[in-house]
Amino acid sequence: MIGVFDSGIGGLTIVKELLKKLPGLSLIYFGDTARTPYGTKSPETIIAYAIQDTEFLLEHGAKLIVVACHSASSVATESLRQRFPEVPIFEVVTPSVKKALQVTRKKIIGVIGTRATISSGIYQRKVAELDKEVKVYGNACPLLVPLVEEGWIKKPETRRIVKKCLIPLKMRGIDTLVLGCTHYPVLKPIIQAKAGKRVTLVDPAEEVAEQVADFLKKEPVILDQLTRGEEHKIYVSDLTESFERIARLFMGQKVKLLKADCEISHVIKPTPFKASHI
Repeated sequence: MIGVFDSGIGGLTIVKELLKKLPGLSLIYFGDTARTPYGTKSPETIIAYAIQDTEFLLEHGAKLIVVACHSASSVATESLRQRFPEVPIFEVVTPSVKKALQVTRKKIIGVIGTRATISSGIYQRKVAELDKEVKVYGNACPLLVPLVEEGWIKKPETRRIVKKCLIPLKMRGIDTLVLGCTHYPVLKPIIQAKAGKRVTLVDPAEEVAEQVADFLKKEPVILDQLTRGEEHKIYVSDLTESFERIARLFMGQKVKLLKADCEISHVIKPTPFKASHI
C-alpha cells in the first residue's frame, strides 16, 4: 500500500489526487488528529511525531510513504530518510518548488503556510539550490486552517482573511503562489480570486501525486510490491464527528474513519540527525 500521513485530516487532499493518478492501488492514511496542528510545534517535536506516524504506516503494510504535512516535510524529511533508508519517502515541498520554478515568469514566488513551514525557510533554500536568481517570499496564515475545518469556506470573514494574508506577497509582486498547507486547496477559488488572475497557483497535492506516479512507472519492482484494490484505510489518532465532516469536505464524498489501534505518545526521543557536509 501507499502510506500517507498528515498532522490531521487535510492530507486527504493529497489522497484524493493520488487516487486520480494511481487508480487501483490501495492507500493507507494516518491523520494525527490527537496532536494536530504540527505547525505550532518545535522542529524536535515534529520530527518525533513524523517518526511515529511513519512507523504506524509501515506496521500496517505501507511500502512507500508520502509526507502530506508541510510542517513535517519542511523539518522532518531528512530524519525520516535516515531512519528508514529502504523506504521511498516523498514530501510535498520539492515537487512544489520544481513546479513553481517552471511557471514563474518574473522569478518572484510567494508561499503561504503554517508558522513552522514558513519559519523553516525550506522553500527559500530549495529554490536557491536550483535557481539563485529567483526570489521567494513567505507569509504564515495560521487562521486559514481553523476556518476550513469549521466549514467557513463561503463566509465573508474567510475571504477577508485570505485577502489580508496575500497583501504582503502581492506587494512583493509575486506571479506564482505555492499553497503550502494541505487545507489550502479547499480555498483555491478564493485564493485565486484574491491573488488575481496573473498569479499562478501551485497545488502541492497535484505535484506530489504526479511525482509518485512518475516514480512508480520507473520502478516496477516497487510497484509490484503495492497492493491493489479499492479498500483504502483511513486512520486517525482521535475520532470525532467533526473529523468525519471535515474528511467529507476534503474528499468530496463520505469517508469512513478508523481509530488508530496504537498508543500515540506525546513525547518520544527522536533519532539524532547529523547534517551532511557534502
